[in-house]
Amino acid sequence: MPKAVQSDIAIAQKATMHHIRDIAAMLGLGDDQLEPYGKYKAKLPLSLAEKDQCKYGKLILVSAITPTPAGEGKTTVSIGLNDGLNRIGKKSMVVLREPSLGPVFGIKGGATGGGYSQLLPMEDINLHFTGDFAAIEKANNLLAALIDNNLQSKSRSLNLDGRTVAWKRVMDMNDRSLRRLVCGLGGLAHGVPRETGFDITAASEIMAILCLADDLPDLKRRLGDIFLGFTFSREPIHARDLNAQGAMAALLKEAVKPNLIQSLEGNPAIMHGGPFANIAQGTNTVIATRTGLCLADYVVTEAGFGFDLGGEKFLDIKCQSAGFDPCAVVLVATVRALKYHGGVELAHLAVPNTKALSRGLENLTKQIENVRLFHLTPIVAINRFATDTDEEHQVILDHCQFMGVQAAVMEAWEKGGEGAEELAELVAATADQCTAHYKPLYDWNQSVREKIEIIATRVYGAASVEYAPGALKDLEKIKQLGLEGLPVCIAKTQSSLSDQPGLRGRPRDFVATVREVEIASGAGFLVPITGNMMRMPGLPEVPSAEKIDIDEKGVISGLF
Repeated sequence: MPKAVQSDIAIAQKATMHHIRDIAAMLGLGDDQLEPYGKYKAKLPLSLAEKDQCKYGKLILVSAITPTPAGEGKTTVSIGLNDGLNRIGKKSMVVLREPSLGPVFGIKGGATGGGYSQLLPMEDINLHFTGDFAAIEKANNLLAALIDNNLQSKSRSLNLDGRTVAWKRVMDMNDRSLRRLVCGLGGLAHGVPRETGFDITAASEIMAILCLADDLPDLKRRLGDIFLGFTFSREPIHARDLNAQGAMAALLKEAVKPNLIQSLEGNPAIMHGGPFANIAQGTNTVIATRTGLCLADYVVTEAGFGFDLGGEKFLDIKCQSAGFDPCAVVLVATVRALKYHGGVELAHLAVPNTKALSRGLENLTKQIENVRLFHLTPIVAINRFATDTDEEHQVILDHCQFMGVQAAVMEAWEKGGEGAEELAELVAATADQCTAHYKPLYDWNQSVREKIEIIATRVYGAASVEYAPGALKDLEKIKQLGLEGLPVCIAKTQSSLSDQPGLRGRPRDFVATVREVEIASGAGFLVPITGNMMRMPGLPEVPSAEKIDIDEKGVISGLF
């Protein structure tokens, strides 16, 4: 089979993996600093991320233009860029999010890269990995059980009004039938009936908390700060009022530690945490990023979906919270995504079409402008697909030159780090010359409405923002609770710069509508919700799960 058309899993299964001890040794770590999970993956101690003992490397963010529904290979670019940096003599490490089983069994597939730009062991990572998602699920559902137990209690009741409780149970699977349900049916012995439902694990506030916590004590504090609802006398109730934080933190004792793995080319990598970027902050853990910055001279990290989602949240929430100061932003663009934004339907993206491509460049232009809003330097990575033409690449390169942006064609899927060396040279030079500090888009102490409107108008391009009656009530509740000083993590469609999935390219003069504003006080942010956001996705008509199999020798097929 030609190299370019081999499946991701076939390439991964033919790879020669190094023992995780040898990968750790490349970072100067001994056996006593590893907690192995088999031969090829291990947990790293929290002591490696201690702020006072860390000489910080240079942080590089990989983001993207607005993607098509199939994704544009941002993870492949991140891994390839890291391999490319190592090839040109830089001590670099990639730090990424863990995959959720929802997309793995749904439509998008795994999240370990692709082709010759992958993280290993691919099958383990895409399935259960080190059990972090299971631990988050258990901690989330323990709190749900404690809430319902207290509603049932006669002697220790907190007088919690079950109608104000928004906390749901979670599972790491796409299952639309669990979105809304009633629990506690069957009589007095089975609890207090109330409406509730399930979210996917990646959408749990516990996931967001794990990803923003500085250390174990901070994790425990944040768990206690989770807002649950009000008493019948309108007093706020938090998880600490149920004495839940200790047991929840105990369940997360191992999950809070970063996971060490390797790339196909044998370079060290960290993978930890996995919030979605359309409904959460979309980046790996603070602890993992800091660990990478303490162990390497360059750290390549990723934020989910387009820059308007994951990139903005990475800079306005994660970097402000953790004190990170990124040096450069790589914007991943593809010919097919730009043609999609130029009006071409998914079924025809493989057909050369420079006119549609040129129309779609409006989206790239806006995302470049968005990066510059933060006083950061964008670099465009054109992720090459087999159906691209040189003429189409040249259209993008010419546009980048017109905008004063460096760009390179990326061929990591087919060539690994070798196909990323040109991009690596550009990124390293930009990072090495970085002297200015990035500038957040807003001050956390601004009003909630000001923060929402700054993001909506300046990043998304909205003309204005409207608030549904429910959102206005939520803003009053937030003021009552004294939480106006929290940053905002806007839940928005990933399919458009706007809050309307069907608006491609660069929408203008639209009105963004905030339906409600959720409180994630443990994570330390507020969640304004625009559009019809689903926290529990459904499976497609033909789910990827139907293609996954395992043979009598235990060899898995169908993962991608």
